[in-house]
Amino acid sequence: MSLPALILLAVILVVAIYAVFLYNNLVSLKHGVSKAWSNIDVLLKQRHNELPKLVEVCKQYMQYEKDTLEKIIQARSAVASARDRGDIPALGQAETQLRLGLGNLFALAENYPELKANEGFRQLQARISQLEESIADRREVYNEAVNLNNVRIEQFPDVLIARLFHFTARPLLEFSEAEKRDVDMKQLFGNA
Repeated sequence: MSLPALILLAVILVVAIYAVFLYNNLVSLKHGVSKAWSNIDVLLKQRHNELPKLVEVCKQYMQYEKDTLEKIIQARSAVASARDRGDIPALGQAETQLRLGLGNLFALAENYPELKANEGFRQLQARISQLEESIADRREVYNEAVNLNNVRIEQFPDVLIARLFHFTARPLLEFSEAEKRDVDMKQLFGNA
């Protein structure tokens, strides 16, 4: 075999090894996104299971707050539906509504001393608050994994492998600006 043929073979071998290395890294990133999503999904399911208990405890005390409780039930359903479909943007919107509803519910609970004193309510409130914090933490991990994936599949030379093997960008889990604002207590309680 001639020297130019050996050099060409060596170059082809190096390029092939590098392509395999890039492919394996992209696969790892893709599975990192899936793993991060699975961690969020577990917490969403746990919270999904706790919310009916909270609503039921509140119904016993909050006779005049049915609208707030219904909004939480509707938002819970929208979150579950978006989660089941894997629709991340819709999930972000539904999460915003659910978080606003829970914030309103916990604020309204201040008007019901018997409810606030109820041990079941306090435990459920603490559990759901803990789940909310965990979801926020996992959301950061998920969004970081998505960002790494999305950047890598657009960078050269990774983009060549990504396009060849149909690696796609994944959506960030984002909540609307409304979720980030403080609850307007005056508006909530009808005091202008």
